[in-house]
Amino acid sequence: MARTSASQDPALLRRLLRAKDRMDAASHEDWPVRRLASVSGVSEAHFARSFKQAFGLPPHRYLLTRRIEKATALLRDTDLPITDIAFETGWSSLGTFGRIFRDITGKAPAEFREHDQSVAHEL
Repeated sequence: MARTSASQDPALLRRLLRAKDRMDAASHEDWPVRRLASVSGVSEAHFARSFKQAFGLPPHRYLLTRRIEKATALLRDTDLPITDIAFETGWSSLGTFGRIFRDITGKAPAEFREHDQSVAHEL
């Protein structure tokens, strides 16, 4: 019997979406696979494999992306110090925040803020 993929099994997809929604609502929290699997009611290995299959990213990478999205909004829309933004979006290390931010956006947080503000002034 062939195994059903996450994208074809509505019950599994609902469980995965429940975990994804929890990450979205509290992306500043730690979400190890063990916790996500528990929210979804499946094993850790099955969760990790099915999440990537359903959403195209492993759960940890998805969480990092959500944190960076929130950080970019805060950099653009507030004058909060970068350190505060890093901690508010769930990073425990400013260095890790800066490295991951640069990996995902192509710019350091300060460069992103400076560029975004200069574009806003031009408009």
